[in-house]
Amino acid sequence: MTIAPPKQGEFYQRDRRWHPPAFHQNYKTSVARSPKLSMISLENTVSEITGPRFGHSDLAPGDNDLLTNYAQPEQSPIGERIIVHGRVLDENARPVPNTLVEIWQANASGRYRHKKDAYLGAIDPNFGGCGRTMTDENGYYYFRTVKPGAYPWRNWVNDWRPAHIHVSVFGTGFAQRLITQLYFEGDPLIKTCPSWRRSRIPTPSSS
Repeated sequence: MTIAPPKQGEFYQRDRRWHPPAFHQNYKTSVARSPKLSMISLENTVSEITGPRFGHSDLAPGDNDLLTNYAQPEQSPIGERIIVHGRVLDENARPVPNTLVEIWQANASGRYRHKKDAYLGAIDPNFGGCGRTMTDENGYYYFRTVKPGAYPWRNWVNDWRPAHIHVSVFGTGFAQRLITQLYFEGDPLIKTCPSWRRSRIPTPSSS
């Protein structure tokens, strides 16, 4: 007798109480990006539940070391060296092993390596600004990098983005992907940043 394999269950339904509103009047780009109609929930497809699959063979040695992955031989980027590390856990606080974590950021002068970044901060020839790694069996990951600089942005007349690092975590499928930002405690620009203020949401009540 053949026993059928267990059916793959869907991911948890998104709890929208944990997510900030798509529209925030002081966050200029949300005006164009936010949906005008209420979102609807769709059942997960097999491809969303089971993919993508990443492995260590998809990464080059040192992809998680932003101090060396773009630097010329015997050179290093300018800036305060830091280590960004943590663990990826699921909704039940269990480790998520072998999942792809990616980061991207500005350099120490607040400049991205992007052709449309016209900020006067200097390009660092030894800093590419992006890295990726896989979590270990305990969901742990780490990156070596430099602390990014703040930079002005065209939101209002004199808005500045505080130092931050963008993070992408894939989980075990496309439907689980999370993109967020890391900030630095004590940065005086944080509380004035419309992007950060938009993301502040109260903890859902237990009722």
